Amino acid sequence: MSPRVGIIMGSDSDLSVMQAAADILKEFGIAHEVTVVSAHRTPLRMIEYAQKARERGLKVIIAGAGGAAHLPGMVASITPLPVIGVPIKSSNSIDGWDSVLSILQMPNGVPVATVALNAAKNAGILAAEILGTADDSISQKVSAYKNSLNNEVIEKVEKMKQAGWENNFD
Repeated sequence: MSPRVGIIMGSDSDLSVMQAAADILKEFGIAHEVTVVSAHRTPLRMIEYAQKARERGLKVIIAGAGGAAHLPGMVASITPLPVIGVPIKSSNSIDGWDSVLSILQMPNGVPVATVALNAAKNAGILAAEILGTADDSISQKVSAYKNSLNNEVIEKVEKMKQAGWENNFD
């Protein structure tokens, strides 16, 4: 099965964060690929990746980056595919705010959907929701996942009612 979602990151040190996107896509049964594409260190690789993504069958790109975090925006400027940016709090980051603002503050005409700092799982879920607009089986899996979140909360509510809120609920 050829990948439908590309997960890219500026450095292999970002993999510990970006792994969550791959994990949730795997849970939904969505084929994906994971690789390093640096906007600053491999700009020609980034251009080639973004230009050829659609013809290779990708439908969505998830791009994680820390620090100046140019990768998501630069990829979005080259590809017609939706790009989801994951700001990463990296070693050279200013508490992650530089990454958040760099990805969030895109100029009109070059949108990047931006999730919370280090929220690669949400990026994976959003990619699945995008794919689910044209694939009922994926949409059903996302709905089931969201129902499971609801059920987890209801179970906690019941536990709290029975044991009392004063008890520890780890």
